[in-house]
Amino acid sequence: MENQNNIPVSVIIATYNMPEWLEKVLWGYENQTYQNFEVVIADDGSEDATKQVIDKFMANTKLSIQHVWHEDEGYRRQTILNVAITKARYDYILFTDGDCVPKADFLQTHVAHVTNGRFLSGGYCKLPMELSQQISQEDIISQRCFDPAWLKERGLTGASQLRKLSATKTTGKILDTITPAGATFNNCNTSVWKKDLLHVNGYDERMQYGGPDRELGQRLENYGVKGKQIRHRAICIHLDHSRGYKNKESVDKNLRIRKESKRKKVIKTPYGIDKLELGNK
Repeated sequence: MENQNNIPVSVIIATYNMPEWLEKVLWGYENQTYQNFEVVIADDGSEDATKQVIDKFMANTKLSIQHVWHEDEGYRRQTILNVAITKARYDYILFTDGDCVPKADFLQTHVAHVTNGRFLSGGYCKLPMELSQQISQEDIISQRCFDPAWLKERGLTGASQLRKLSATKTTGKILDTITPAGATFNNCNTSVWKKDLLHVNGYDERMQYGGPDRELGQRLENYGVKGKQIRHRAICIHLDHSRGYKNKESVDKNLRIRKESKRKKVIKTPYGIDKLELGNK
């Protein structure tokens, strides 16, 4: 059953040394139709330019922002995300990335579909680098950067990408019902109750790039919290960037952990939030 209550939301944004992209993302959160939320920036050791962007928004906007940061000791994204979960002030959490600009109704759509015992799996439209660089504050405020015709004029291709942005509430619901894509836990656009995250002990901190969010989703499903598809209704545009941290070794290791979680029906990882709390004692 859909829930129309005014639920306060903690939006956790993962970032690392992409201040220009983070600025665009925060413009998107300034422009939300839904206002009952805070922003928690999970920063995996960015340099000072990122802090400068965050400080500017904290000083000049109404956004409520927590900047959660740790030293750069290599890829430790899952660790800082677990810290951000513990710092989140509200009982409902939305995960996204510092390269994902939300549509104006993004939070409103998530809140409208909040359901006990489910996590919500939203969608994104991936932009090429040249177009990512072109997106301005005015493009975000006016919402033209979510207009399929405007994007096509600037070189965006791909029927699936444009179909998500073209969907109305009615057609979006139909497309989410018939899509063969699974309602997976994707760190760029997923929301869930904090109590469910704590029950499964958050992210597995052994994992690096290559599906740690999917592994968390698997453990949530093992616990009985199933995914609900809203990929054609809750939309963000995904700005392009390089992935220097991607390597076959980490991907293969992550796949082994994901397979083990599925095969053994693991619910609570021993390498999650509890480990973090023990380390602080």
